[in-house]
Amino acid sequence: MFSHPISIIFAYIKEFMETNAELELAWRCIERTGTHLFLTGKAGTGKTTFLKQLKERSPKRMVVLAATGIAAINAGGVTIHSFFQLPFAPYIPGTEFSSNKLFKFGKEKINIIRSLDLLVIDEISMVRADLLDLIDHILRRYRDKTKPFGGVQLLMIGDLQQLAPVVKDEERRLLEEYYDSVFFFDSKALQQTSYISIELKRVFRQSEAHFLHLLNQIRENTANNETLVALNQRYIPNFEAKEGEEYIRLTTHNAQAQEINDKYLAKIKAPSYSFRSTVTGNFPQSSYPADEILTLKEGSQIMFVKNDSSFDKQFYNGKIGRIIRMTEDEIEVQGQGDLSSFVLQKEVWTNSKYVLNKETKEISEEVEGTFEQYPVRLAWAITIHKSQGLTFERAIIDIGGSFAHGQTYVALSRCKTLDGIVLSSPITQKAIISNMQVTDFVKEAENLAPNESVMTELERAYYLQLLSEQFDFQPIRNTFARTIEQFEESAGKLYPHLFEQCKISFDVFSAKIISVSDNFKNVFTHLFKENSNYKENSTLQERISSGAAYFSDCLIEILLPLVSSLKVEIDNKEGQKRMNELIESLTTALRIKLSTLQHIPTDGFSVEAYQKAKSEASILQQEEHKETSKKKLFKEKSVVSDDIVHQELYEHLRAWRNAEATERLLPAYAILHQKALHGIANLLPSTSNDLLKIPHLGKKTVEKYGATILDIVEEFSPKR
Repeated sequence: MFSHPISIIFAYIKEFMETNAELELAWRCIERTGTHLFLTGKAGTGKTTFLKQLKERSPKRMVVLAATGIAAINAGGVTIHSFFQLPFAPYIPGTEFSSNKLFKFGKEKINIIRSLDLLVIDEISMVRADLLDLIDHILRRYRDKTKPFGGVQLLMIGDLQQLAPVVKDEERRLLEEYYDSVFFFDSKALQQTSYISIELKRVFRQSEAHFLHLLNQIRENTANNETLVALNQRYIPNFEAKEGEEYIRLTTHNAQAQEINDKYLAKIKAPSYSFRSTVTGNFPQSSYPADEILTLKEGSQIMFVKNDSSFDKQFYNGKIGRIIRMTEDEIEVQGQGDLSSFVLQKEVWTNSKYVLNKETKEISEEVEGTFEQYPVRLAWAITIHKSQGLTFERAIIDIGGSFAHGQTYVALSRCKTLDGIVLSSPITQKAIISNMQVTDFVKEAENLAPNESVMTELERAYYLQLLSEQFDFQPIRNTFARTIEQFEESAGKLYPHLFEQCKISFDVFSAKIISVSDNFKNVFTHLFKENSNYKENSTLQERISSGAAYFSDCLIEILLPLVSSLKVEIDNKEGQKRMNELIESLTTALRIKLSTLQHIPTDGFSVEAYQKAKSEASILQQEEHKETSKKKLFKEKSVVSDDIVHQELYEHLRAWRNAEATERLLPAYAILHQKALHGIANLLPSTSNDLLKIPHLGKKTVEKYGATILDIVEEFSPKR
C-alpha cells in the first residue's frame, strides 16, 4: 500500500498521464469519488497500464477480479467465481441457490469484503449480467443491504466491441426471460446505480492513421465496401513467409490452430523434446497460462506468453521468436528482429488469493499456487480468443469462420500495422459480426462521460458523504440498544447493577452524542454547501476539528469504560453466544469511530485519512478478537511435563495407534499426534472432557477414538 498523501500520489499520476486527459479523469473518479466507473477504449489504449498503476499507487483497499482464469492471471487478480466461491449456474435475482453452503465465508473473507473500498472487474465485456447481480447480492449481504453492491465502488474495465460473455444455449433460454441481454450493462443492480463512463481514445499499440481508421470502422460496425477493399489488399493466397520473417496465424477455432501447429512441427527433421510444467498448491488446470507438457523442436516458431521477469527484459507477452538450439536441459531462443539469441529460463505464474496483511493492516495478495514452465508455446497458430490482450508484429489471419461478436476486430487489432497483416481469406461483411445491443449501449455510454462540472460535484458529494458518515453515531446507538435488550433478557437479574449502569449510559449517550450530532450535522452541512472551497475553508474545518474532539471525549467518557466492563457469564449457551457477539460488535464500532475521529488532523477532515483509519481499526479489532480466542483455547489445555510418567501405558497406546494406522492405510500421526500420546500417558484422562484438555487432541479425534483411548487408560488404572 502506498503511504504518501493523496496529493503526492495524484501529482505523480498526473505527471505520468499528463498527455492523456481521459486517464487523468479516470484516476480522479476512482480516488476522489465513490462513483462507479466503466473504463473503456479501443484495443491498445492503455486500460491494462492504468490498472497496473492503480494497483501500485492507489491508497484505496481494492480487489481485482476477472471472468476467466487467463484474464485474471493477466490482470494480476483472481477469478470472480473463486473469490466469491460461486457456482457456474445462472443466477436469477431474488432467488437462492439450493446449497446452504454457498456464500458462507470464513471471517477472513468477510473482513476483506467489509473493508473493501473498490472492486475492480477486468475484461468486463466477458462478464454476464446475472453474474454482476450475484456479486451485488453477496455484497449487500455482508455490507449495506440498502445500497447496490453494498456501497462498494466498482471499476469495470473492458471493450464491449471485443469478445462477449460465453453463454450456453440452455443458459440463454433461462436468462432471456429476465434480462434484455447477457451483457453486464443489463445487470439489474447496475441499472439501479449512477455510474459514469470514460473512453480512452489515444491508441498506443498502432500508429498508422489509415489503419486506425479501418479498425474503427470494423469496431463501430460502419465498414463499407471501400473499407473491405482496403483491408483485402492484404489478402495473399498461398502466402509463404520469407526466411527470418516469423508470422503467427490467428484462427477462429482451437482445432484449426492445433492442426496447423502439429503440421509445422512434424515438418521439422529434428528430435523433439518435452518439458512438463511444475505445479504447486492450488492452480486450476483451466487457468494454466502455458502448456502443461510443452513439446518443441529446434527450429520451432514460438510465442512468448509472459513478460521477461529478469533484469534483461529480452521478451514480452506476445512476442514471436524461434528455437535456435535445444537439448533436454536447455532451450536457446531468438526473438523476432533480435540480433542475438539467449538461453531461455523457466518462468513462474502465481494463482493468488486476497488476504489481510497482519502487519500493514491492508488487503494483500497471497500466493495460493504456482505454475512453472518455459514461457513459450508453439506459435505457427493460436486462436483469436487466446490472442486478446496480445500484440504482434506480423500475423496471418483467417477469419472466414468468424462466429462471434467482436472476433474480427480483435484479430485485426492485434497487429501494430496494416502491412503486418496477411489475410488467408478475404474479409466479407458476413465476418463482421456486431451485436446491436452493444452498439446501442456504446452510444448511450457516450452521454455518461463526465465533464469538469460533473467531476467537481461528484468529488463534493463524496466528501460530504464520508464526512456525514464520520459524525453518524446512529449505528453505535442501534448496537448499544440491542446489547441492552439482550442483557435484560439473558442476564439482567444476575447483574442488576451493571444492567442499570448500561441504561444510564445509554440515556447519557443519546443526550450528549445523538442529539448533539444531529445538530452538528446541520451545522457542517450548511457551511459545506455555502463554500465551494470546502477543503480550505477555515470556519468549516475548525468546526469539524472541534466536533471530532468533543465526540471523541464523550465516547471515551461514556462508552469506553462500560464496554470494557461488559463481561457476563450466562448459563444459557445461546444467550451467552448472542451476548458475546453483540459486545464484540459494540466494541468494534466504538474503536473504529474513535480511531477515525482521532485521525482528523488539526486542519480538518481528509477523505484518505478517514478511509485508512476506518479500515485499519476494523481489522485490528478483529485480529485482537482472534488472538483472544486463541489464548482462551490455549489456556483450556492442560500442561504436560517433558518426561513420560507412565512408560508402559505410553507403549501400549503407541502400539494401538500404529495398528490402527496400518489397518486404515494412514500415517500414524493421522490417527493420533505423538504429543497427544505423551499427554494421555502422563495425565491419565478418565472422561471425554479430560481428553479435550490434552494438547494436540481435537474434538473430532475424541469423537472417533475417545472411547477406545479411555478403555486403554482404564485397563492400566490399577498401575497408576
